[in-house]
Amino acid sequence: MKSTKIQAAEIVAGARSPQKITTEQLLTGLFDDLLVFHGDRVGGEDPAIIGGVATFQGQPVTVIATDKGTTPEERIARHFGCPEPAGYRKALRLMQAAEKFNRPIITLVNTAGAYPGAHAEETGQGMAIANNLYTMSTLKTPIISLIFGEGGSGGALALACGDQVWMVTNSMYSVLSPEGFASILWKDSSLADQAAEIMQLTPTALKKAGIIEGIIPESDNPAEFCQAIQSVLSEQLTNLQAIPSETLLKMRQARFRQF
Repeated sequence: MKSTKIQAAEIVAGARSPQKITTEQLLTGLFDDLLVFHGDRVGGEDPAIIGGVATFQGQPVTVIATDKGTTPEERIARHFGCPEPAGYRKALRLMQAAEKFNRPIITLVNTAGAYPGAHAEETGQGMAIANNLYTMSTLKTPIISLIFGEGGSGGALALACGDQVWMVTNSMYSVLSPEGFASILWKDSSLADQAAEIMQLTPTALKKAGIIEGIIPESDNPAEFCQAIQSVLSEQLTNLQAIPSETLLKMRQARFRQF
């Protein structure tokens, strides 16, 4: 039997794999009639976050997803899926519109974290993340988040502060990368595999700790994988929409207070 250390390292590798299903494949496989919105209403546009209005099994929903891109040019433009403040502000205005029009929110997350560049810091990265966290805790509409790759630190949490958080088999969710953890604790990033074991960042460990609601089996077949995700989203959205908004809000806030 493989050790937990090896299993954790394999999960990290799987979460970062270039063969991972893309954001475009997920959006196409899960939703119909997606109308993408652009801009944060203060002059910025971040392609690392794709968001808009779509239909999910005939129901209008707001969809927000991180996007790492597929070509070298796209990856560079998107900072490999690490959003800037404009991306978080765009997500925030979409979520506020979702509440206004009583649409459920579905977020799809695969990011190593918020972009750490100087421009992002100068334009309010920390404030943008904080605003998302605060506002998501007060929105009176159901929110479900799916981490389908990397879920890094506040950059991921700014899109995953919802009523439910789900993960796929090969995904990770942590306060920072294993390399960053190893560099801080042992001054040696080569010990990332050992760090991954200690950090308890795997779906199984997070499910056991009650941090996520469940794990969706991953498949090499995009259509089968999307079908599995659809089944979970459909069931959970139905359950959440049956809960009065005030009760839902109290449950969401209580969920995060326990951590």
